Amino acid sequence: MVFSSIEFLFYFLPAALILYYLVPRKAKNALLLVVSLLFYAWGAPTFIPIFIVSMLCNFFITGKMHATTARRPRKGWLIVSLVLNIGLLAYFKYMNFFMDNVNGLLQWAGHAAVQFTRVALPIGISFFTFQSISYAVDVYRKVSEPLKKWYDYMLYIALFPQLIAGPIIRYNTIAEQLVSRDITAEDRLEGMYRFAIGLGKKVLIANTLALVADEVFAMDSGTLGTGTAWLGIVAYTFQIYFDFSGYSDMAIGIGRMLGFRFSENFNAPYISQSITEFWRRWHITLGAFMKDYLYIPLGGNRVPRARMYFNLGMVFLISGLWHGASWNFVLWGAFHGIFLIMDRIFLLDILKKTGRIPATILTFLAVVLGWVIFRADDLHAAGQYYQTLFAFRGGEGITLTPQFLTCLVAAALFSFLPILKPIERLQHLVFDEHHTRTFSIVFFFIALSLLFLSVGSLAVSDFNPFIYFRF
Repeated sequence: MVFSSIEFLFYFLPAALILYYLVPRKAKNALLLVVSLLFYAWGAPTFIPIFIVSMLCNFFITGKMHATTARRPRKGWLIVSLVLNIGLLAYFKYMNFFMDNVNGLLQWAGHAAVQFTRVALPIGISFFTFQSISYAVDVYRKVSEPLKKWYDYMLYIALFPQLIAGPIIRYNTIAEQLVSRDITAEDRLEGMYRFAIGLGKKVLIANTLALVADEVFAMDSGTLGTGTAWLGIVAYTFQIYFDFSGYSDMAIGIGRMLGFRFSENFNAPYISQSITEFWRRWHITLGAFMKDYLYIPLGGNRVPRARMYFNLGMVFLISGLWHGASWNFVLWGAFHGIFLIMDRIFLLDILKKTGRIPATILTFLAVVLGWVIFRADDLHAAGQYYQTLFAFRGGEGITLTPQFLTCLVAAALFSFLPILKPIERLQHLVFDEHHTRTFSIVFFFIALSLLFLSVGSLAVSDFNPFIYFRF
């Protein structure tokens, strides 16, 4: 079940919210856990037993670690937790990838391929694995106390708004809210605003752009025209942003309606003036996780320059692989890692001298070219697509609808207008927690309009892609 589905919008979410508001405070966490497990079971019932057992194991392992005072045994329990979580992720997400590459090497060497049963990918495993690691590491570092009740811990991992598509909620940012939280009328209203914005991004913009992006990437690269190829990758560039940020907005909005304050995940990434800035604005919770739980433990900036560059490259190779079990994702991570290293060496100085607008254009172009690797089915398809982009030839095109052109223009405006300071301030005002009465009334009607238009679009079309199945 996805947030942008009729089942979720008209049945699951209203029922969950009504029950949640009606039950007494002491029962809210228990109810929310049941609701979250039902939400997960809707899309992946086979994995529910594994999901529950892994959460319980993590809870008791971390409890043992916290109760141990000696440094070495505590570290041992941490290692057990990390092995459990990373092991599950490695098996379910990367076993097929590993065996496919082993068989490729065997066949290249003239040997028969190894027969194996392909492993199904549990929905959201990348997100809940990172949250399990965050809990164990934060307790180990004594940043936060462990939760006393097993169902509070399970709720932290399984909380349905962020379970399958993030944001990645680090334990230390939400520990107190899991135990006690207040829900005001303002929380419900602000949460509804945010959910409506996210739904509009996903349904009205991302889904429309996805039609063209999918059509272009499905075409034969040998007959594809250069102009159409650029149109396809630009459409995908805006699609993935409005899809992913829309889902994050919906998650933040639902969380707010439940009394939780989730971390922001996007901040106008396409106005970045360098790849370094892009990663401060794109998938913010992933970047923060990688920095605090991987880059800094590797030595961060406190090591010789060559080692620092190695650390950056390693972090982004792992980040790429986290997105998916494919060489495309590894190469995409390496692509961004190389740009980050070049930023540190010389590129930031050059971009500063070019001025704000040229630096933004150059950075956006680099990001667009990177999305080719991310979107293509394999490295061969990506290579052919790059050839088409720079062949400057005519060829097969597509018919563009007024709806697509309107959405493309809207996507570009919403993506780039925050480069203007007044628009950036307006954007922050929209997401501010305290609004004037007039602003709240205006935005209430805007939110209702977005909800109405989004539901109308879903009612007349069965095209509603779920991009996170790849991750």
